[in-house]
Amino acid sequence: MRFLAFLLAVSALSAQDAGVTHADWPHYGGTQFSWRYSALDQVNTSNVKNLLPAWIFQTGDYTENLGSTPLVVDGVMYLVSAGARVFALDAAKGTLIWQYRYPTARPGIAGSHSDFIQNRGVAVGDGKVFFGTKDNFVVALDQKTGHEAWKVSVDDPKQCGCNITAAPLIVKDKVIVGGNGGDQAHRGYLTAFYTKTGRVAWRWYVVPAPGEKGNETWKGDSWRYGGGAPWLTGSFDPDLNLVYWGTGNAASDFYDADRVASGANKSRDVNLYTASVVALDADTGKLRWHFQEVPDDVWDYDSAYEVLLMDRQIRGQMRKILVHMNKSGLTFVLDRVTGEFLSSFNVPEIFNWISGVTEDGKLVGRNEPELGKTKNFCPSTAGAKSWNSTAYSPRTGLLYVPALELCMDITSNDSKPSEGRFYMNGDFPSRLPPNRATYSHVDAWDPVTGKRVWSVPYKYILLSSMLATAGDLVFTGDPEGNFFALDARSGNKLWNFQTGAGHRGSAISYAVNGRQYIAATTGWQQTLVGGAIVGVFPEESFRAGSTLVVFALPEGSR
Repeated sequence: MRFLAFLLAVSALSAQDAGVTHADWPHYGGTQFSWRYSALDQVNTSNVKNLLPAWIFQTGDYTENLGSTPLVVDGVMYLVSAGARVFALDAAKGTLIWQYRYPTARPGIAGSHSDFIQNRGVAVGDGKVFFGTKDNFVVALDQKTGHEAWKVSVDDPKQCGCNITAAPLIVKDKVIVGGNGGDQAHRGYLTAFYTKTGRVAWRWYVVPAPGEKGNETWKGDSWRYGGGAPWLTGSFDPDLNLVYWGTGNAASDFYDADRVASGANKSRDVNLYTASVVALDADTGKLRWHFQEVPDDVWDYDSAYEVLLMDRQIRGQMRKILVHMNKSGLTFVLDRVTGEFLSSFNVPEIFNWISGVTEDGKLVGRNEPELGKTKNFCPSTAGAKSWNSTAYSPRTGLLYVPALELCMDITSNDSKPSEGRFYMNGDFPSRLPPNRATYSHVDAWDPVTGKRVWSVPYKYILLSSMLATAGDLVFTGDPEGNFFALDARSGNKLWNFQTGAGHRGSAISYAVNGRQYIAATTGWQQTLVGGAIVGVFPEESFRAGSTLVVFALPEGSR
């Protein structure tokens, strides 16, 4: 077993970029492979019980709480608040080096998601700090001074209702951003800008226009408002020169008669390229391949979430693979060179929207909303997982997942689109599934076998990202304010600290001068799943906040 674990670790590590063994945390997902894994092991299963706060930083921005991922590069931490205040901090002491406050954002369209906007993180590269804004700008700051280097408008939010909530992705000399609009009458796209100047390098539209391959999968002119926004952060494989991104659901969410031809075969390639994983050429933005996970998505189970890249042995052959979980909790394992379907597994314990997946990756037994009728579906639009990220450890070979168990009652309607405005076409209140007492669980899954190795239940919902470390630890936080560590191999809880506010963001690990730190962002905001769980817990009042709490082992005890 030890030899097998060693082989797993070696094969997985052979695929990673050099940054994962680094003391820094230079990218949103740790590296461009999106593992959320730190190779640091000073803090481990034997001493994690001794972790204490090393320093604490208050952002002072409490309007939307703190749900971002800090970055650390060369001993400096870069953090953005929900209201686009950017801070550079001494990562060992927490002292402020510089700060930048983005001006009050231009208003978007009433009725869009703009009232529930987080800022999930920055990107650092080419001597600059990059971030997106609520009013749809990309801003570049001088990494040393915080002075604005350039700012470009991506689109007019008054027209498209779009904004940028995710951390950008740095790919060579470009910075790539997506935007929201999957639940709005808007045509989603990715845009790459040159890091030096802010000039557009390329743009790729999720929904193809007339004359482009895939437009035939849209009925009439529904492509104009087709949604599909790639609203989170993608991944990059430098060896293949491919950018990988998940795309959002088709619009409208719960009613498809205006966008899908009557009698269409819904087993594959409907409303391209929504609810898909796509591979794009990093230099040109040209589509290399796609895999549509949810053809004709009528449940809001978009596929916009993180894409994990790794090398693993599949049926006796070493393969370059990607692992991708969409909002439904259905997880696909694909060959990342070709897009070939290899396998899938399903994370939620309760689901009724499909009966299963065929051996070639097609959905079977679809259970769909019906116009004007209220029907129950599991999971809910909050997702079996929301935008909080999974983590992957090459030491254990396991994927760590914060899984939700919620159902929804969808009543669909046939309202017509208005450009840039809210366009879900239905009501969808959420509730606990029958005969359950818990709303969520932390799981460890083997992505190759599709087997769940262990599971730890939690009474409420978990909406914070996972962090895995070489100390065989998994960290995450809950809405009650507990930040805790689990044994990566067994799931046993080894440590807990009450931070004083709920957890919605993402923890990281880094080292400065040989000392390992674990940094956790705190500040709860339930509305960030689109209102799908507002009122689910009327008896509870999870605490808001906007604080970074950084932990380390006591000096002299390492």
